[in-house]
Amino acid sequence: MEATVHGNLTRFQQRTRRIRNLKRGRHLTQLAIAILVVVAAVRHQVEKDSGAASVDALCPFGAMETLITWVTTGSLITKTHPSNLVLGLAVLVATLLVGNAFCGWICPFGAVQDALTWVRRKLRLPAITVPRGLDRALRWGRFVVLAVILYFSYVTASLWFADYDPYVALFGLHWLFEPDTPALWIGLSILAVVVVGSVLVERAWCRYLCPLGGVLSVLSRFSLLRIRRAPTTCTDCSLCDKACPVGIEPSKAAPMVSPDCIGCMDCVTTCPVRGALGVDAPVLLGTPIRIGASSEVESR
Repeated sequence: MEATVHGNLTRFQQRTRRIRNLKRGRHLTQLAIAILVVVAAVRHQVEKDSGAASVDALCPFGAMETLITWVTTGSLITKTHPSNLVLGLAVLVATLLVGNAFCGWICPFGAVQDALTWVRRKLRLPAITVPRGLDRALRWGRFVVLAVILYFSYVTASLWFADYDPYVALFGLHWLFEPDTPALWIGLSILAVVVVGSVLVERAWCRYLCPLGGVLSVLSRFSLLRIRRAPTTCTDCSLCDKACPVGIEPSKAAPMVSPDCIGCMDCVTTCPVRGALGVDAPVLLGTPIRIGASSEVESR
């Protein structure tokens, strides 16, 4: 019989509560950000003379696009909103400090894909498992998309991708307020492909096409905090692999998980073995910070 702690809750029940609270916190954060973006889009469309920011101004990729174009070509992109630069810098710094939590906790388009996965599971629709070799090859698609965007941004000296960005196509609400917007239907067509793809493959856009995700995956290699696996403690149950929404394999981390990790913590909260997975600071910073499962192997 499991010992009771903190009242009548067993250790397993406490762990279950912590998992639920963490997941609830992530989903509430995603929902709050998505609502903020929609409210901003409505204000921008309804109060055109108020100077209200558009959804473009709330996307850090514009800053990344501007920065990379400037570093590689020496040219600055026109019409970059100041909030782009602020958000972009904040995401860059946050990624270097705590890893790519933006994609797992903040990005509203990631939240949409999580919602699509939830609907698929509720409807018990089949999902596609992409073979590992093909999956690794397809992940380079993010950098192909990034290269195309940077090229045309340099040629046009503008945020060229904004007209085709599925995030802007959805959250910009042009389809509701300005259906005759140029290039809108191209953006909506891309959005439709992404939606179908994300129903079939969990977070397909994040895995294979998102240029911002590609940039952040590179920066994540230098993050101060990373999810790490302890090979001597791990029992190779692979529960963490099944929980990962972007299809990486934490069970094979040696010791750090793939930089494609989006920091959702689903693998850590799923792991039944204490210390097998945790969030660690580098050794040079002193004692590692461990946020992992509780007790050896939890009995159910």
